[in-house]
Amino acid sequence: MAEPRPERPEVITLSIPSRLELLNLVDQVASVLSAHLRFGEEERAAISLAVVEAGTNAIQHGHGHDGVTPVDLRFELLPDRLRVTVHDSGPGFRPPAESPDMTSPEHLLDQRGRGIFIMRACMDRVDFDFSGGGTTVRLEKLAPPAPNGGDPPGA
Repeated sequence: MAEPRPERPEVITLSIPSRLELLNLVDQVASVLSAHLRFGEEERAAISLAVVEAGTNAIQHGHGHDGVTPVDLRFELLPDRLRVTVHDSGPGFRPPAESPDMTSPEHLLDQRGRGIFIMRACMDRVDFDFSGGGTTVRLEKLAPPAPNGGDPPGA
């Protein structure tokens, strides 16, 4: 049996320059950490997709592909969830309260708006914060119940 995790989450931070080619590293970190918390393969893929999408938005929209300004990521491993924060220092934006269904016929060819829809579809909670300069996206995925009443993922 794994050692019980302390009340405080384990925290892993990563800061990358605003370069799209570095999102592969972000993808790998998200995948490894979600596997560590015993998320299933589909959940790991969804988590990685949402985190990479948040990073892409930070690089493209927050920092305009400048290649230098850091995108800061914080992964918090809790016994019952994974929480990921992605921060950029760009001008920010106001996301819609609800994302349109990008799979509906009237939105299939839309050039914008898929990222927020994807993050919300992949994660249990997605929040945006524009205080303190820049944009902070908080993503959260709840761990599935432990099989046979065993320890929850990450416990």
